[in-house]
Amino acid sequence: MYDISELKAELFKALAHPMRIQILNALRGTERNVNELKELLGIEAANVSQQLAILRTKKMVKTRKEGNNVYYSVQDDAVFHLLDTTKTIFQNQLSGMKQFLGEASKVVLPLLTVTILELLNPFYVALELGVFEAELLVC
Repeated sequence: MYDISELKAELFKALAHPMRIQILNALRGTERNVNELKELLGIEAANVSQQLAILRTKKMVKTRKEGNNVYYSVQDDAVFHLLDTTKTIFQNQLSGMKQFLGEASKVVLPLLTVTILELLNPFYVALELGVFEAELLVC
């Protein structure tokens, strides 16, 4: 018997492939067939079909047949809330990293600037050594 944690893990496994997330986003608010998804996402039809089969097995998408065409749509739009929340978490993490790098750059960049100046301008080193020694370096 599954507990809720195992059921949640199974849901996240269904979302664990970037192509499946792209497909779900492409189905946001509409239904599409394999050829439409193939064209929209630039993915081979066989790969689209394979990923749709996984999403269908996990009850993430449903189908509707019209003539020879099978149209796919999202079973429960709540999945978009989950995807949007995940995107927000990712953006928050990036923002935190950006803030950290900004703070770190205040300490590191002055050190790097001196090092770059030393590499790009040999006279910078000469000036640090003093006029007499600088004259020796120029000769």
